Amino acid sequence: MMQRFLPHPLLTVALGIIWLLLTNSIAPGQIVLGLLLGWAIPFFALQFWPDKLKVHKPLTLLRFSFILLYDIIEANLIVAMRILGKPEKLRPAFIVVPIDLNSDFAMSILANTTCLTPGSLSALLAPDRKSILVHTIDVGDVDAFIHTIKTRYELPLKEIFEE
Repeated sequence: MMQRFLPHPLLTVALGIIWLLLTNSIAPGQIVLGLLLGWAIPFFALQFWPDKLKVHKPLTLLRFSFILLYDIIEANLIVAMRILGKPEKLRPAFIVVPIDLNSDFAMSILANTTCLTPGSLSALLAPDRKSILVHTIDVGDVDAFIHTIKTRYELPLKEIFEE
């Protein structure tokens, strides 16, 4: 019964927190508005979610979020230094990264994760859904790049959404 009125409790809280960060306020009215939006958005978008999202390991999701935030900050600094340094020394490349995810949602999060970390961009999901094409602004070791994506992002996503 509760599921009918609160379809995605974790998403409701996350959207409420995002609202507070966007408004840069923890005033009671903003908290109520954030939670209201956090409830309304998933509630009215429920028809667009074909499958119920299930988070198998919430602590892994929390750890993944902190790792991603750290990587975004670090990548911003690295990209800025490389571009402000000698941009002609950059080694951009398209790299095919094999993936072992089965969940469409997990694949979407992986693609978005590569876009969020500056210096890389997911360009294409293969039709067989077994690889993703990633563009990177500077890569020295392709195998190390693939290993990083698979261990730092794909493996936690598999644990969170598929196990």
